[in-house]
Amino acid sequence: MTIGTPTLDQLRVFVSVVEAGSFAQAARSLHRATSVVSYTIANLEAQLGVGLFARAGTRRPILTDAGRSLLADARLVLDSVDGLRAKARGLETGLEAEVGLAVDVMLPTPRLVDALKGFQDAFPTVTLRLHVEALGGVAQMVLDGRAGVGVSGPLNQGMHGIESTPVGEIELIPVAAPGHPLAAPLHLPAAPVKHRDARLHVQLVLADRSALTAGRDFGVIGTRTWRLADLGSKHALLLAGIGWGNMPLTMVRDDLRAGRLVRLQVPDAPPTRYRFSAIHRVDTPPGPAASWLIQRLSDDVSAG
Repeated sequence: MTIGTPTLDQLRVFVSVVEAGSFAQAARSLHRATSVVSYTIANLEAQLGVGLFARAGTRRPILTDAGRSLLADARLVLDSVDGLRAKARGLETGLEAEVGLAVDVMLPTPRLVDALKGFQDAFPTVTLRLHVEALGGVAQMVLDGRAGVGVSGPLNQGMHGIESTPVGEIELIPVAAPGHPLAAPLHLPAAPVKHRDARLHVQLVLADRSALTAGRDFGVIGTRTWRLADLGSKHALLLAGIGWGNMPLTMVRDDLRAGRLVRLQVPDAPPTRYRFSAIHRVDTPPGPAASWLIQRLSDDVSAG
């Protein structure tokens, strides 16, 4: 027996009967006659070579084993087609098919999560590609065209070809585990960490994977440094007492309250304000979805 190819209309009627619970109710929801719905289902069953509903002995159509098996596939096909149509409507109005977003690793995670959840609800047809980078990595991705928009740290200032808009800041503070040698002076009144001590102990530093800051260090005073590619690893090593380093206050606030980390008094590495900017290439301004995302990320970014 040759299996035919169901039409989208047949699949939609099939799903409508299941969801409505009867042929008559499905007909009302589809604004068709009950006889037309019954005829459509009969043709679909004939094309597929299987019965979808067990009608005998019941006033309500009951799915057969074959019907239950094929229902999920029918819904998947209809959802895919509906998604394709929605994306086409968006493209017709100028909505992007895809947004590439690069964000600085220092950006508070709650703010990023909030923005991405809102983006998913507002633009369900737009594909998002997220990149998390340190230091010059965000600006490098935007310059290279691998990301259309970015939320960068302060290293993009005055960069040719980049348009930049301030969107908030966070505070960076030096911290260490309470058992770390640099934390010992904190038990004495007004006893800051001595310069030579801070230089001798391992300082944990974020590594920049871009070429924009090659040969440059930021906030590094230690002669012994460990370079890490991500902020999560740095946080874990700080909690383990392996070195000291600067961290966003928003990320370590709970650790400070719980005594898992202590705030250091390092004269040569005082607390600093880390400023964020929304950036994009001058020759490729963001579209509607990317503009919405940047605006959402810029709303109260320092409250993360």
